[in-house]
Amino acid sequence: MNFKFLILLFLIMPFCSAQEVTIYCIGDSTMADKENPEENPEYGWAQVLPGFFNETIKIDNRAANGRSSKSFISEGRWESVLQTLTTEDFVFIQFGHNDQKFKDSTRYTNPHTTYRHNLIRFVIDTREKGATPILFSSIVRRNFNEYGSLIDTHGEYPLAVRMVAKEMEVPLIDLQYLTEVLEISQGVEGSKDLHLHFNPGQNTYYPKGKKDDTHLSKKGALLVASMVILEITVQKLVLSKYIKL
Repeated sequence: MNFKFLILLFLIMPFCSAQEVTIYCIGDSTMADKENPEENPEYGWAQVLPGFFNETIKIDNRAANGRSSKSFISEGRWESVLQTLTTEDFVFIQFGHNDQKFKDSTRYTNPHTTYRHNLIRFVIDTREKGATPILFSSIVRRNFNEYGSLIDTHGEYPLAVRMVAKEMEVPLIDLQYLTEVLEISQGVEGSKDLHLHFNPGQNTYYPKGKKDDTHLSKKGALLVASMVILEITVQKLVLSKYIKL
């Protein structure tokens, strides 16, 4: 028996078993990585995901500001993902914020026709590569009325995501619901910290001040990502084995 061969095999086995798995994130600005994270107070929730997984997981965040399911495809961004997507990988799919921009024909989709079929395309294409799709409904906007009630701004888009998830038997993380609960729990004033609310002179990145109820602060991004991780665990998805304890 070749003992040198056995010793070499024993040494390389741990490296062979720890094959890297990639999570591709496709979506809009609420998910995307932001430039100048040392200075910029805005974060996408997928931007902070790496801190929740072990070293086996690579986060490839392809989400981009202003993109809808339509423009993500038409600009070749989805095709770019498919070129490197392999078996064992995952695709996090979250669109909706910009699909509802009816004044922009390059982005707008009807929730029950084009939007629905784009989601189905993402799912089918992902599965054809042997990878696993996970659908996400959009995070809510901080839109409280004068009575302190949080009012929906996404219309039929989250419903379309839920319907596709059920029809195609795709795991669904319902961020529309989860972030609604989060916003309400923080209250009208406290929820401002989840987003970008600065008075003039309060933040050097926005010296003139900022009031943005759509995009997330680092606190908001971390809380949304935490809810995603919790859902992965509760739903007992395969990804749960890669979460840091």
